Amino acid sequence: MSGRALLLSAYAARSHHYWARSLQQMLPEWQWRVLELPPRHFSWRVRGNPLYWALEQREQLVAGHDLLVATSMVDLATLRGLVPGLAALPTLLYFHENQFAYPASPRQHSLLEAQVVSLYSALAADQLAFNSAWNRDSFLQGCAALLRKLPDFVPDGVVDTLARRSRVLPVPIAAPVEGERSWWPGVRRRRSGESPLRLLWLGRLEYDKGLEGLLAGMDALAADGPALELAVVGQEFREVPAALDALKARHSQVLVHCGNLPRREDYLGLLRGADVVLSTALHEFQGLALQEAVARGCQPVVPARLVYPQLYPKDCCYPVYPDDPRREAEAAAGRIRQLAGQLPVAALDMSGVFPGALAPRYREAIRDCALVARA
Repeated sequence: MSGRALLLSAYAARSHHYWARSLQQMLPEWQWRVLELPPRHFSWRVRGNPLYWALEQREQLVAGHDLLVATSMVDLATLRGLVPGLAALPTLLYFHENQFAYPASPRQHSLLEAQVVSLYSALAADQLAFNSAWNRDSFLQGCAALLRKLPDFVPDGVVDTLARRSRVLPVPIAAPVEGERSWWPGVRRRRSGESPLRLLWLGRLEYDKGLEGLLAGMDALAADGPALELAVVGQEFREVPAALDALKARHSQVLVHCGNLPRREDYLGLLRGADVVLSTALHEFQGLALQEAVARGCQPVVPARLVYPQLYPKDCCYPVYPDDPRREAEAAAGRIRQLAGQLPVAALDMSGVFPGALAPRYREAIRDCALVARA
């Protein structure tokens, strides 16, 4: 299939923008028109995107497209009502995340509005795609729980209908290429017994990525661990978590980088030169950054929760203890100590999430979407 495709991204965070660009590169037979809104004012953006697009960019919406691809932040049901021409297009709704599986934040407002929007949008779409099975399953479970709260007039079969429309389509990750250089200070091959272990932590520098767990893990390694260098890489925000300040104060002697790396080549070089990539996340639906690091030879050390047990071998996943963060941090540190004595070890095969492997699956999803829309 080919034709003119409209891609709507209502909250174009970095990973969303990366996915949109990857989709265009994987499927060049389609002529893409991309409309994106900036990733701020979350609650207003989720409810306001159909109002803006329907009234301010209506001409672009109805410009003779053959396919609609939208992210789950798009209020698809409302938009199709305001712009009836969109209702005739085969429509694929893509879930980078879902609003039912976020860890609670002290300042977080109710997610009920966003949850209802995503439920109605899913019902308005012909096909649903999720970046992981964990994302799909937690969304369907969340929808079922939400519907159970309705006091009456709840139709049967809603979740079953959504499940039949659902499939797993990961966001593709960039495959390693020849010539990627190590960003780390010094020049060496992957770890030998005489050199420090190079440890990565990747993620937005916010509460949901578990910076407290990283701090506790580093405390445990400082007390009894291998010589190491630590790079903490992620997008920074105006409010700095207290755990990050404590990490800088207590572990400055091993911290070789903390913050963003704007140049892509430096970032990939950082991944290429590291030994171990650690996650302490409380929220992860796929983990693009970690997958890119693993594809470049890093050994993953991840908690046995969220999406991780579906993606990585059991011995990569350390035990989790929600009520005992110190014990969980020691479990992560124990796995890092173990790896320090084993490296180098064979890299995990990540080719299944490279663009070449995923492009046929995306094409199949679009083909099925068109068939459902015509039925």
